[in-house]
Amino acid sequence: MDPLPELSALAIDPERPLLIVDVDEVLGLFFSGFGRFLASRGYELRLERYALFQNIYAPGASEHLDLESGRALFNDFFRVACDEIELAPGAVESLSALARDATIVALTNAPDHARAPRQRWMDRHGLAYPLLLNAGLKGPAVAQIAERTTGRVAFVDDLLVNLESVAEAAPAVRRFQMNADPRLFALAPSVPDKHPNFGDWALLRPAVAEALGFGSA
Repeated sequence: MDPLPELSALAIDPERPLLIVDVDEVLGLFFSGFGRFLASRGYELRLERYALFQNIYAPGASEHLDLESGRALFNDFFRVACDEIELAPGAVESLSALARDATIVALTNAPDHARAPRQRWMDRHGLAYPLLLNAGLKGPAVAQIAERTTGRVAFVDDLLVNLESVAEAAPAVRRFQMNADPRLFALAPSVPDKHPNFGDWALLRPAVAEALGFGSA
């Protein structure tokens, strides 16, 4: 999914610092919400590894659900329940503070049918920032967004693969890994020397502010 058509209508100050931020496990607790949804459908989410579909089980099963069925449940979640996830602690307050000095854009990998409920969720919780939908690695999308400003740019995501993709496609962008769910923070592959790793917005917020060039926020 190419975000460029959406970008053409997006107002980004060409001189202001820019923060590009993921939604799931950064602004909202996706896995907790997805786990509740799966339980309502008669399945279990077992966080045994840092994966998605390979953690979905029928009750009492020793083998995870097949990937096709897991993807169908994932799509259903984004159709009917993605606007019910809980906020990541400190996310709203941190973005509000950072927004005083930076433009903020949310970049999420989600099905197209999730656009409206995800935007409603953000607006309802005081996260009224532009939302762009992406598919696949985020490096190319972040590079396109970053081209819209001469100011400093930072990117926050939960997945190492996306951070590595941005490092390749837009090496000047400062990268931070964030997993707000402590269970995922313990499991997530990370390379802290390249992408500083956080599980708490209270610590991430000043690091992002410094990277964007305005000290503390």
